[in-house]
Amino acid sequence: MSVDFEPGQIMRFREKVFTFYHDNRRQFPWRETRNRYEILVSEMMLQQTQAERVVEKYLEWLERFPDVTSLAAASLKEVLSCWSGLGYNARGQRLHRCARIITDAYASTVPASPEVLITLPGIGVYSSRSIPVFADNLDIAAVDTNIRRVFIHELGLPETVRHRELSELAEKVLPRGQSRDWHNALMDYGALELTGKKTGIRPVSRQSVFKGSRRWYRGKIIRDLVAAEGMALEEFTERYGEQVAGVLEELEDEGLVERCASPGVMCYRIPD
Repeated sequence: MSVDFEPGQIMRFREKVFTFYHDNRRQFPWRETRNRYEILVSEMMLQQTQAERVVEKYLEWLERFPDVTSLAAASLKEVLSCWSGLGYNARGQRLHRCARIITDAYASTVPASPEVLITLPGIGVYSSRSIPVFADNLDIAAVDTNIRRVFIHELGLPETVRHRELSELAEKVLPRGQSRDWHNALMDYGALELTGKKTGIRPVSRQSVFKGSRRWYRGKIIRDLVAAEGMALEEFTERYGEQVAGVLEELEDEGLVERCASPGVMCYRIPD
């Protein structure tokens, strides 16, 4: 796909987004820091979670784990206990694994390079770019669901536009030297003005019904084990039904739970 811009179109687009941002900017604690670890934490928490829900948990997290070293030294149970309430507990586990890798391989300094960041657990294409954008004002484009919707609506793109094409377009319109403010402005414009409901533009993927889903069972199991030293399979089955056995196996494969010694009883706990 090739998009030909009229003279001044990019400038008018930037001006429109920045004007909205100037008048409607949202305040979040992660926007007040340039610390790469703190940005990493916020980006992991913000994956599939509304920003307003993240604020309290983000502040609580940084009080408990103020740096990479303290997070790396914590047990998985401590990490999941602090993560509780955000959902998608695997994200907390991956953030914990990130901290341990960063401590061991990068002298406890979160890498600045997208090429290195993307090799870490739980960091995909968007986060590998958004972390240095917000921490270091790096002049690269990062496209998430909100930003995708803004580009489609404002530039008249088809909803079938491919991510690679959208990323190339985002690079063209990026105002050099203003990457941090530009991405925050796009986020706010998409979240407050060009909402999915208002524009009718659907996200690439949609979440399924939560209650009774596999995600729901996973969350319940982790919450139970955070509050206990261990629980027997029989107790889980009594609470949630026979289907819980398969979910426990899935969590065990991912390293979120492990079997613990209990004579004659299959028991599970969160690993250290």
